[in-house]
Amino acid sequence: MTPILETHALTRRFDRLVAVNALTLAVEEGQIFGLLGPNGAGKSTAIKMMTTLLPPTSGDARIAGYSVTRDAGQVRRLIGYVPQMLSADGTLTGYENLLIMAKLYDIPRQEREQRVRDALAFMGLEEAADKLVRTYSGGMIRRLEFAQSMLHRPRVLFLDEPTVGLDPGARRAVWELVRRYSAEHRTTILLTTHLMEEADALCDRIAIMHLGNVVASGTPAELKASIGGNGATLDDVFIYYSGSSLDSGGTYRDTTRARRTARRLG
Repeated sequence: MTPILETHALTRRFDRLVAVNALTLAVEEGQIFGLLGPNGAGKSTAIKMMTTLLPPTSGDARIAGYSVTRDAGQVRRLIGYVPQMLSADGTLTGYENLLIMAKLYDIPRQEREQRVRDALAFMGLEEAADKLVRTYSGGMIRRLEFAQSMLHRPRVLFLDEPTVGLDPGARRAVWELVRRYSAEHRTTILLTTHLMEEADALCDRIAIMHLGNVVASGTPAELKASIGGNGATLDDVFIYYSGSSLDSGGTYRDTTRARRTARRLG
């Protein structure tokens, strides 16, 4: 079976820094695939290349056979992307945010209303549809952002730290929506996360990145077995392969961005 998402020696350099080094992955249709690693490992850079937001220095990625370097327009029609940072407009209602996205995705006029209503219903936002997004809780904002990315029914959905800043209850609600959406629509999902519990709960397969390289990959069970199995957790796997504790620090800029995101979702 041909993977729906594959990368071939995908590389990105910034001057002398190699942020992503010859990344080679294959993700099957319908899988939930986790890309894990400490801050600075190259996860977000990899996603930006796969979503055509950043050109590779060398190598390529393909979505359903289309190249991100040669067929960027076609790739964008096939994917959805939920970034870490805020992507919903707080001065508009939830319904208005989705209607604008439906127009941007060029969804036929006669289908827009139903698509928007269906997305609101799936995300449990029907009662909040006509309220300004700035009045939403963090979990509601995240669900709206998922709805925005799903309106055009993408074949591959990219989630960059989808539950950052959410409390445990909201986080688990998002997990359930991700699992349900993937199962019902056969949508392939690639996500990044620092939460090993999240990766264990959601991911069919995982790749761990460190300093721009994939240092381990497999199912959660395979990765645990690779370091001894009995009693091993994904926390243990992460530390073993990345050489980093889960509190890997990051730069001042990383910390500022994470706290700003947490504040707007909190």
